[in-house]
Amino acid sequence: MAGVLALVAGWALLLVLAVAALVAVVLASRRILLGRTGGTVECGLRATRAAPWRLGLAAYKPDQLYWFSAFGLRLRPEEAFDRRSLSVLARRPAAPAEVVSIGAGTVVVECRTQPCDALPAPRTVELAMSEAALTGFLAWLESSPPGHVSGLS
Repeated sequence: MAGVLALVAGWALLLVLAVAALVAVVLASRRILLGRTGGTVECGLRATRAAPWRLGLAAYKPDQLYWFSAFGLRLRPEEAFDRRSLSVLARRPAAPAEVVSIGAGTVVVECRTQPCDALPAPRTVELAMSEAALTGFLAWLESSPPGHVSGLS
């Protein structure tokens, strides 16, 4: 009886390890797929000060900033911010309590989105990123690709 129990426990452990390895491969493959077009950075997102931080990736597109959850399986963004309606209100270093969630050396940027068809009221969000990513984010906000006409494709 003990031998059968040990065999079942061994197979259960093997199954758990196989599922964990499969999940790791899927998440890594998704990260590679999201990053293959370039313009992606690690970026935390918090919708309100009371909400917890969510880790993820930000992808720069010509007119929008897409945000993908780090632990999701979808290849579609969970959040999309229009470049013209996004403005930076403030920036600060991550508080000691936040460092546990978003990492050391992270800068928190408070942003406001202006009303549009999808969002009838202004919305404030916080983005957490490295100093280097913040430089890229600010440059992206202030510029547009040469020859790019907004709203046309």
